[in-house]
Amino acid sequence: MAKVWQHPFLNVFRHFQVGEWKRSTKEGDVAPVTDKTLKCTVYRIRGPVSAGSYIQLPRTSTQSLGLTGRYLYVLFKPLPAKHFVIHLDMATEDSQVIRVSFSNLFKEFKSTATWLQFPFICEAGFSLKEPAGVAPSGPRWTCLQLDLRDILLLYLNRRYSHLKSVRLCASQLVKSLYTSDLCFEPAVSTAEARQAKLSVVPVPREMAFPVPKGESWYDHYVHIRFPRDSFSASSKLVQESSSPPEADFLGRAPQVLSHPVAFGNPLQDRVPSVVQVFGPIAAPSEPRPLPEVNVFCERSELPSVNGPSDCSQEPSARPEVTGKHAAGRGVHVPTPERTVVSVAPEGVAVHESLLPDPVLRLKGVIGFGGHTTKWALWTKDGAAVVYPCHAAIVVLHVDTREQRCFLGHTDKVSALALDGSGLLLASAQARPPSMLRLWDFQTGECLSLFQSPANALCSLSFSDSGALLCGVGRDRHGRTVVLAWGTAQVGRGGEAVLLAKAHTGVDIQAFEVASFDESRMASCGQGSVRLWRLRGGELRSCPVDLGEHRVLELTGLAFGQAQDGHMLYVCSRSGHILEIDPRRMAVRHARRLLPARPPDGPASQKQAFSSGPGISISSLSVSQARCAVGSEDGYLRLWPLDFSSVLLEAEHEGPVTSVCISPDGQRVLSATSSGLLGFLDVPSQEYSVLVRSHTAPVLALATEGSRGQLATVSQDHTVRVWDLVTLQQLYDLRSPEEAPCTVTFHPMRPALFCGFSSGAVRSFSLEAAEVLVEHRCHRGPVTGLATSPDGSLLFSSCSSGTLAQYQCVSAPCRILRVAANVVCRDAHPTPNALAVSGDGRLLAFVGPSKYVVTVMNAACLEELLRIDVSALDPASSCLDSAVAICFGPGPPGHLLLSTSSHTVTVLDTASGRVVRELPGVHAVACPSLALSRDARFLLMAADRAIKVWDYVTKSCPSCQVYIGHSEPVHAVGFSPDQQQLLSVGDAIFLWDILGPPERSPPGSAGNSPAAAPTYKTSLDARQLEDTVCGANGLPRQQVPEPSPASPLQPGICVGSLKGDNGAFSLSDEEGVSEESHSPARLRQASCLPMLVKEASRAGDGVWGSPGGPWGLSMGPHPHSWSSAHSVSKAQVDPSARPDCYRHFLARYKTPLLAKSASVSNTGVERLLLKVVVGYNGNGRANVVWKPDTGFFAYTCGCLVVVEDLHSGAQRHWLGHPEEISTLALSHGAQVLASASGSRGTASRCHICIWDVPGGSCRHFLSYHRTAVQALAFSPDDELLVTLGDYGDRTLALWSTATYELLSSTRLPEPVHGVAFNPWDASELVCVGQGAVSLWLLQRRGTDVSLQGHRVPIPEEVRAGELTSLCYGPVPLLYCGSNAGQVCVWDTSAGRCFLAWEADDGEIGVLLCSGARLVSGSNTRRLRLWAVGAVAELRCEGSRARSSSVFMERELTLDGAVVSAVFHDSMDMGVVGTTAGTLWYVSWAEGTSTRLISGHRSKVNEVVFSPSSSHWATCSDDGSVRVWSLASMELLIQFQVLNQVPGALRAEPDPLQALPGLRVLPRCLSQPWGWARVPHAQGSARVFLLWAPQSCLCLAWSPPSCGRPEQQQVAAGYSDGTLRVFSITRIAMELKMHPHRAALTALAYSADGQTILSGDKDGLVAVSRPRTGMTLHVLSDHQGALISTIQSKSKEYGDFGSEGADLWLAASSDQRISIWAADWPRGCCELVDWLSSPSPTLTEAPSHPPPCLVAFCPWDRALLVCAGLSMHPELVFYNLHQKQARVPPTPVWCREPEGWGGENHIHCTQVVERIPLPFFAVSLSLSPGAHLVAVGFAERVLRLVDCQSGAAQDLAGHDDVVQLCRFAPSAQLLFSVAHGDILVWEVMGHRASERALSSGPPPD
Repeated sequence: MAKVWQHPFLNVFRHFQVGEWKRSTKEGDVAPVTDKTLKCTVYRIRGPVSAGSYIQLPRTSTQSLGLTGRYLYVLFKPLPAKHFVIHLDMATEDSQVIRVSFSNLFKEFKSTATWLQFPFICEAGFSLKEPAGVAPSGPRWTCLQLDLRDILLLYLNRRYSHLKSVRLCASQLVKSLYTSDLCFEPAVSTAEARQAKLSVVPVPREMAFPVPKGESWYDHYVHIRFPRDSFSASSKLVQESSSPPEADFLGRAPQVLSHPVAFGNPLQDRVPSVVQVFGPIAAPSEPRPLPEVNVFCERSELPSVNGPSDCSQEPSARPEVTGKHAAGRGVHVPTPERTVVSVAPEGVAVHESLLPDPVLRLKGVIGFGGHTTKWALWTKDGAAVVYPCHAAIVVLHVDTREQRCFLGHTDKVSALALDGSGLLLASAQARPPSMLRLWDFQTGECLSLFQSPANALCSLSFSDSGALLCGVGRDRHGRTVVLAWGTAQVGRGGEAVLLAKAHTGVDIQAFEVASFDESRMASCGQGSVRLWRLRGGELRSCPVDLGEHRVLELTGLAFGQAQDGHMLYVCSRSGHILEIDPRRMAVRHARRLLPARPPDGPASQKQAFSSGPGISISSLSVSQARCAVGSEDGYLRLWPLDFSSVLLEAEHEGPVTSVCISPDGQRVLSATSSGLLGFLDVPSQEYSVLVRSHTAPVLALATEGSRGQLATVSQDHTVRVWDLVTLQQLYDLRSPEEAPCTVTFHPMRPALFCGFSSGAVRSFSLEAAEVLVEHRCHRGPVTGLATSPDGSLLFSSCSSGTLAQYQCVSAPCRILRVAANVVCRDAHPTPNALAVSGDGRLLAFVGPSKYVVTVMNAACLEELLRIDVSALDPASSCLDSAVAICFGPGPPGHLLLSTSSHTVTVLDTASGRVVRELPGVHAVACPSLALSRDARFLLMAADRAIKVWDYVTKSCPSCQVYIGHSEPVHAVGFSPDQQQLLSVGDAIFLWDILGPPERSPPGSAGNSPAAAPTYKTSLDARQLEDTVCGANGLPRQQVPEPSPASPLQPGICVGSLKGDNGAFSLSDEEGVSEESHSPARLRQASCLPMLVKEASRAGDGVWGSPGGPWGLSMGPHPHSWSSAHSVSKAQVDPSARPDCYRHFLARYKTPLLAKSASVSNTGVERLLLKVVVGYNGNGRANVVWKPDTGFFAYTCGCLVVVEDLHSGAQRHWLGHPEEISTLALSHGAQVLASASGSRGTASRCHICIWDVPGGSCRHFLSYHRTAVQALAFSPDDELLVTLGDYGDRTLALWSTATYELLSSTRLPEPVHGVAFNPWDASELVCVGQGAVSLWLLQRRGTDVSLQGHRVPIPEEVRAGELTSLCYGPVPLLYCGSNAGQVCVWDTSAGRCFLAWEADDGEIGVLLCSGARLVSGSNTRRLRLWAVGAVAELRCEGSRARSSSVFMERELTLDGAVVSAVFHDSMDMGVVGTTAGTLWYVSWAEGTSTRLISGHRSKVNEVVFSPSSSHWATCSDDGSVRVWSLASMELLIQFQVLNQVPGALRAEPDPLQALPGLRVLPRCLSQPWGWARVPHAQGSARVFLLWAPQSCLCLAWSPPSCGRPEQQQVAAGYSDGTLRVFSITRIAMELKMHPHRAALTALAYSADGQTILSGDKDGLVAVSRPRTGMTLHVLSDHQGALISTIQSKSKEYGDFGSEGADLWLAASSDQRISIWAADWPRGCCELVDWLSSPSPTLTEAPSHPPPCLVAFCPWDRALLVCAGLSMHPELVFYNLHQKQARVPPTPVWCREPEGWGGENHIHCTQVVERIPLPFFAVSLSLSPGAHLVAVGFAERVLRLVDCQSGAAQDLAGHDDVVQLCRFAPSAQLLFSVAHGDILVWEVMGHRASERALSSGPPPD
């Protein structure tokens, strides 16, 4: 496999620095000269003797070029009347060196075993005065293209490995040499290939020869391809290339002649007798049409794909050949294009080759282990790790995460070894016979392949020099055998030699060659340690006397350094570590490692995975100062060599199977049996996960486009989601009881659908990491899942024959239809069981039997077509059945079907007829297939390989086969961007597609060369009507024709309405004319831009005065709408979200704002919004700052927060109903514009215009339909431009004087940013996909029109999308790309003249002022650039270089940069990140200071300290944060890192420390257990947490818990763990695991000595934090989620029970239990039980309402509940007023120590009911006044005065108000919606009730 640095091509002269002659050499007359034709420097080699003057690469013959490219391109020109010689030395895979020579000295072809000589003979048409074979007097520059692989394969039957050396001898001119794996067309440039849509690989610009304008390439140059390309390139591709027209004679083009070599195999028939010559010299320059050139074959019957064979023996199929041109030369065909004639050997079909070859390159593998997880090694430099992944060997760079793979094994790798120099790698495969491979580790070349005498090898070990390789295995009789090979000659062309072989009767678990003596080894096993020695060709061993330790099961060993020599360390499964002196062969020390326990409590470690008092050690590794130990309890421990104490400790999620210390001793590699591989960095004490993997075969896959994610389903009962860029795991969904079968993503929302073996179909939210809904309409395992392209429908099938259809427009999805007995029964889950067409209209599946394929209407499940698969091949002896299906992309509608007869059939979905058939594609049936979006590649799973077919070629298509999997491939697919493909089976393989860029599928508009990009204008219903009528108000002259069928828009009733006799109607919201007469329908008959007249105030104007590449301009808007009126709808076309983070995507929210919600404006308000905690990191450019005036504003949810940076005081501007996406501040800082998304399909985006001094909303604009991507004011503040997102794609221009819409346009593609020219208000620019759009404003009176000009990105920039922009000094424009480049444009000339690599990721923010530029990207980096020299570089044009641009500063923040604003001096600024943080950046100091902190994910709980000085929050990201209640600043953060292993970090804010507490520095990131962290006032203990988990509940310890200064917070997590954090010591004190399911509720007892915890399964655990023990688990609520647990103190004897605690538990099934407890005595008694059936909802919410309950703080006898009654209301129960009844569920059984209850329970009495407008989702009672706060899913917060019954509704949230909590002081109320926290001030406990006297607003 070629090295990455050699791809796509390599300039050999430049790489080896020809001219400096350090890595190359010259001899004789060699000099650089300037060639007039090429206009560049070339090298002239001349001399009387060819061997006396030459250029040689490399410098000496002992060196090697190591070039692996398949093709060598020699750009040379023979000197007139002189001879020349070209020598190539090529190495084969068996290390044989072959010399290949080309010269016009040779008269005939000669060959030996090591030398091939090819004559370079000129045509007979040359001047007779010139000697035969001598170069003509007028030679031309020649591109000699040599296929090095085919030369060796055809002529010597050897496999090409690499190019070793090149010698260019006199006499010739040489420009350079190039190598590549791609077959370039030198006569075709990139622009020509793109314009003509040619299926060829154009020559790179660096290799191209200059061609005068208007002339042909072949008029000046010669192209020779050898061997001829009739077997490596299709004739169709050649015909499409830019070759010369027909000529009478081939002219002076030289030829390379050869003759067949006598081989005794069919290769002889394929050896070409003549090499094809490209390019006659006498050729007219005008091109002609191409004739059909058929392929000539010697047999008439050849396999055909479509209809009659294209290979025929008829004379008409033969190319016409003239006698003088054909004599003695084979067959040539004169055609207008270059000639290709393919002669097929007898009995062999001629296939058109799939180019390039190979078309795939393995990019990466997701997985680890396979046969074993024991082997993971460091490279010599410690920069990479080597590990097996089933049959592949992966080298992973730990810093860059780049992979390099060694492929060749046909079975799983069982052992690995790397020599001490890092040059030789040995690997063995598992199944007998065990094959060994020796690899060149640097090049990846297999140096030797041989069979081991042992049937199965389990261990390999190299000597330090690499000259000796030892292996341990078992022979065919099961005996242990030790083998030794000599490998000294392997790298020099020799083979490995078996030196010794020894059988032994002892068990060997580990074997290692000593580093200090290559002749000595050691082994260990059950009860034995043996020392081995190799002497005289024999292996001898001697046992070590272990004494009392001879019964130990020894598992690992390692040699180490001791003070008096060397030491052997051996570990055991019982925890013993033996130190053995190898010289004395005696045990020096024996130690046993035991689990440590803290002196003051239980151990906080996980329980051991195996029983026994000691630590079961599985592996150890020794460095000079430390010993790393891996054990089965899941811990990696680092010890000093005296084993006095643990230095570092890391907990894993499974048994540790292997540890390895890096050569420098700074990193420790660890592997687990669960397929996890990671390393511990010792200096920083940070852990990094390298690989996660499935532990069983992968069954199915699904990809998601907007986020670049991959989901896989495995037999290990997990569903995992991966990042396709980093190959890292994002989510892990485990289902122990049922196996997942199929998976698919929702195409529009962050949701995942999965089908299980139980028949369940579940929808998972990837944002909330929770199950949205579960459906159980299937009775058998789910066999297929598929979604429609627009995400509106979901389909599932099961093995019982049921097909289900779901509606997925809104979450959660619901079942629409279920059809029984339509799908094939007893089918196995496959990724291609269901298929939905690209337009979403058709659904195909196998059924009702396996011999039938059914096609249905996807909308109504009406059967359209039924195809009998068994009848497709009448001649077949057995019945064919369908195996897999998939739809082809776009028109025409084709369905691809894989059958049991190993064929793939292409069917027409309209008629069912067979369109094509690919017979015999596999030896077995294809279980999965996929077709690329442009229909170029057909991908199939073929047992343990994958096949890629050239689908475009109808006749005899070719394929390429790729190996690497050790087990059958279950599923294949393409990545969303079509640049990669995936195959899953034993592991996940990601392949890069090396072919040319994606093209449009056949038949699509994009494939037409006449199609040109145009703008669509946004027309309202009147405009559309005027367009059809003629804009003159006259009636239509004809009835308009109906438009083609299209998917129905929302608002159209599809089903039959009641009483309407089956008719359907259109909603009033949807205009009929808008659906039937859109501009796209009117223009569909023409391919050229058309001019449309429209009415305007200035008279009829004409659109589209041609200008620029688009040739369209945007005229004035036909009407001058006022901002008070609703602007008509913009046309919304479904569009995929661009693959760039810069584009705004609103967080998904289902509930809508209630109409009754409003902020009270009465005289006195009980609640006033005081503080907003957080910043919306999901917005884009949503921070504004004016340093001159000090105005600073940002967004949080639907609020605009204006904050004083000095005092911290906030003002809040409320006017948006949805999340605000972006902000824009006018240049005068008097006006602020803010934009939010739409609330649904029937509404539009809201744009508010705020008066900055007054803080009021002056205007309200509404035009865009989905979201607003960007806002910008003109330099004079007279205009405002608004840009819609990818779903809206409209650009609107507004007047800031009246805020009327002046003009709008429809954009053809998504645009990411817009900006006005700061020096010219009549110019603005947009950036998007592949181009910069320049717009000029033209004013005609009061009308404003825009004229657009699209400038594409130059090819040299290689940027797919421009994502950000900013203006620099006149006339510079800086643009950032998604590839990390910054390109500079000259706006006056409309060209890009400079680009440089500014970052590794996408650049989302650019700011420029003067000579400084700031860039921010999704790599979290913020960089400052010095760009002062760019203005001068503009004059150099294309010759400009970026060396004058340099980076001054760089900062790394906590998330991707989404917003930034800086002072004009660029010295200081404010930056916002996706982590929800605002940073103050000072470039002068090089620092970043946190200004605003917030939660990015959902906040699950808010609790307060008893002293009301602090408050804490927990969220889905696993963090617990402690805040100051006075300043609302973040003080401490305990972080459980999600998705990847990391640290539990205690991270305080640097601005203000918590008084009296020890504060850790900001840089603290200590992940390892009990590691002491030095700082000013002490140390902290920090732990490693592995499992992906969320913190769901929180509780602060009461004041009675110990001493008041010892404050603790208890947190419950989604993995069932409970952690107790010390606030004073900033450390985790305890970790418990009382639950198997997620903890959902938590509470301390009144004395703080007991913790009550509830989980989602309904279990309540009673635990003691002092001992770490769980005393009791209560199951009374089992089956329903515990939503609330609350505890309070009571008087002794209340409720007739002892004890001082009263606590309650509420579950989601509307049941509440109240208990009295005496915790010191261990007694608990059930006091009361409340239950009610679930309420009957008239309007079912997205989730059932929770059961909310709380003890009343102002009346200890009352209990306040919500969610128990049939209606939305608050119910007050009196616990003392009871009536007897029988309990609805059994009471606790009496247990020891007083656990139990009575036989009858009393039911409480309802004393008061307060109605609510909606069902409550959160509840809180004030500890002071009689106030109740209620949160609703309708985004409303209500404050209820229980004394007067008055209520106040408050708006301010943009999502469900899931939390509301009163502070203990009763002066503050906290309300939470997702991650936004609003703090309200309660205005006085005895305030006048006039503010609430009006009562609640009407519903």
